[in-house]
Amino acid sequence: MAARNLAATKVRTFLTVLGMVIGIAAVFLVMSIGASAQNFIVGQVRGVGSNLIAILPGASDPKGPPASVFGIVTTTFTNKDLDAILSEKRVPHVVAGAGYVSGTATATSRSESFEASYQGMSADIVHVENISLARGRFFSKEEAASMDRLAVLGSARATDLFGQEDPIGARLSLDEVSFTVIGVLEEKGSSGFSNVDGNIYIPLLVAQKLLLGIDYLNFARVKVDEEKNIPLVSEEIRLLLRDRHDLEGSEQDDFSVRNTAEAISTLTSLTSVLKYFLAFVAGISLFVGGIGIMNIMLIALKQRIREVGLRKAIGARDADILLQFLIEAMFLSLLGGFFGFLLGILLTYLSAVGIRSAGYEWEFLLTMPAALVASIVSLTVGVVFGLYPARRAARVSPMEALRYE
Repeated sequence: MAARNLAATKVRTFLTVLGMVIGIAAVFLVMSIGASAQNFIVGQVRGVGSNLIAILPGASDPKGPPASVFGIVTTTFTNKDLDAILSEKRVPHVVAGAGYVSGTATATSRSESFEASYQGMSADIVHVENISLARGRFFSKEEAASMDRLAVLGSARATDLFGQEDPIGARLSLDEVSFTVIGVLEEKGSSGFSNVDGNIYIPLLVAQKLLLGIDYLNFARVKVDEEKNIPLVSEEIRLLLRDRHDLEGSEQDDFSVRNTAEAISTLTSLTSVLKYFLAFVAGISLFVGGIGIMNIMLIALKQRIREVGLRKAIGARDADILLQFLIEAMFLSLLGGFFGFLLGILLTYLSAVGIRSAGYEWEFLLTMPAALVASIVSLTVGVVFGLYPARRAARVSPMEALRYE
């Protein structure tokens, strides 16, 4: 009976269901893409290495991100601090370490000129990260210490600057500081934090002294021999830096020591909060869809009030009328939920295809929580927003309904 009544007003039913379809699809899309984004970001952190410790300037809450993540510049962590970590006997189990700074400059080759990102780093980066060269070599410790103006290019940046020519031995300039290209990295694709293929890599001291005019590090990474030793090394680094920075007693650290496990935990928490917040925002459209269902049921009651009166006059109880209208509302909601679920899957898939085509290793992910939320929400919306019209219909007096004009 509910299906027959709704089929009698096809256009109105379609428009009502459409509101639910859009709402459910939006919630499903946000939750699925949020889960994929969370996996992608966490995967990028894991890809750097599970036995790494990061040291960043600036204090932070242990459960929150360091200040530098928000673009706050802090100058408390220097090259000498990193040298102390790598040379002091009190920090055991450290295999290698590298300092990093970054900036942007006008990159100019013989035929091209544009704004480009560059990263200054220690020569030991080859022992800290998985550096794979397609051509040439990386700069040595001696070359980095003597501030030789050498550059290693990401694969995309090599093409941007030199086209199909072999860049090894060619020269480029960054803000009029000239460099000789000695290597090209293998193509890696974009990461969640930077485009590795689009970067220019130069010695740390050259970047600090000749381009940026600074004597501090943006951050550093230290490689530990075994993952089980990370807690011990992290604490030893913290104590060493507190001693070097003359921090006593209850004074707060002016640096942050993080390891991969902590970074993954923090990123998972942050992305989860963001994912559910966006799902809540998308869920507002479900509220609008629910109001649409309530409105259509109230209109239907007004148009069908004689039918309600006649049914009650021949013996229908209040509960029968309430159930009839409630089932109609739930039918609209579940129909919208079903097609919204299908639309959400389609949009999630198309989004994954689009993101992959941009060069990211994006996973097409359909989460059970998203499907469960879509089902529960669609049913709940039908019950909540259909209950009021259904109760009004059940309370209609047969005498008043039959003489209603």
